Amino acid sequence: MLQIMPIHAVTEVYGEDGLRALFEIEIEAFPDAERGTLLRAERVASRLHAEDKRVREPYVNHLLRVAIRIVRHYQVRDPEVVVAALLHDAVEDHPGDLADLASDAERALGPRRAPLAVLGRAFSPRVAELVDAVTNPAYDPARDKQEQYREHVVASLEANPWARVVKLSDFTDNGVGIIHTTGPKVRKASAKYAPLVPQLRDFATRPDTPLTDAVKAHIVKQLDEAEVRFRAILG
Repeated sequence: MLQIMPIHAVTEVYGEDGLRALFEIEIEAFPDAERGTLLRAERVASRLHAEDKRVREPYVNHLLRVAIRIVRHYQVRDPEVVVAALLHDAVEDHPGDLADLASDAERALGPRRAPLAVLGRAFSPRVAELVDAVTNPAYDPARDKQEQYREHVVASLEANPWARVVKLSDFTDNGVGIIHTTGPKVRKASAKYAPLVPQLRDFATRPDTPLTDAVKAHIVKQLDEAEVRFRAILG
């Protein structure tokens, strides 16, 4: 049943337990060693975000959906990309928890690089690179925060085609999934994400984005759907 249900429907009906079960189903085709790494990354993400909430659900649900979408709908079988999807908010949301695990040499790298070094050691340098690419920088308080966010997304995705895969799934979960959000966050999130849709559509369809043409068409359709929802919310 889980395999034929839309990912958000699994969330609504079965919650966190259902998403964990679906994640395990989706990674069954990976070799044993890779599947073990993916399950370890899922446990790390769950521990780091254990107390975090996302409006009306555990935050880990978002991370699981982003990873599941990459495997199920984007047809990605690169375990490092899926690990990065599970951990894509780890450095941004829990740098201190990761830094506590750093060696003295890693701490010397500074508050931004130390958590990334921990992820690089625990998984791989490429995982750390992908997480870094989708982690928001410190913002200049004198400038508009959302404008800086969009500039960062465009610059980092320009430089890293595989990071586009993680960000597109993350954005889809936030954008298409906006109808599952309630309260003031609905309009705030729509205003934040709507201006990015044309740029993400461009990234999704570029020749160097490492996805099949059919997957790219699927993503464009979802971005179009998100754009319609943002427009309706923002009036």
